[in-house]
Amino acid sequence: MNKKGPIIVIEDDEDDQEILMEIFKKLGYENKIVYFLDSNKALEYINRTDVRPFLILSDINLPKMDGFELRNKIFTNEQLQTKCIPYLFFTTGANKKAVTDAYAMSVQGFFIKPSSMQRLENTIKKIIEYWQECIAPSQYE
Repeated sequence: MNKKGPIIVIEDDEDDQEILMEIFKKLGYENKIVYFLDSNKALEYINRTDVRPFLILSDINLPKMDGFELRNKIFTNEQLQTKCIPYLFFTTGANKKAVTDAYAMSVQGFFIKPSSMQRLENTIKKIIEYWQECIAPSQYE
């Protein structure tokens, strides 16, 4: 895990993306925040050898390739596994099957987007600060 690497946000709702941009700007993390509307473009970016992301916040309902498909492609790719990128779902709704399926794919978190700006900001802050404190095998390379 590269704690100084970019935070990847995969969100196809442009309004939600703008809200997240505002929150990340307010929180002032040093990480570059890279936004994608499309999971295929996100996967291309993540696959680049010069990119070592800090973490991925992914919606589930995405065009072309949904969040589960994207997670599976990352999870089954040996090169990407060694990057130790925490993958978290950040979505508007959930059900038991979605949560169970997510954790079966070794997703490191499943979050419902809070409806208020303050709660959303608090959730983002908790997520980032947790992963900043966490230790991963890649830190011992």
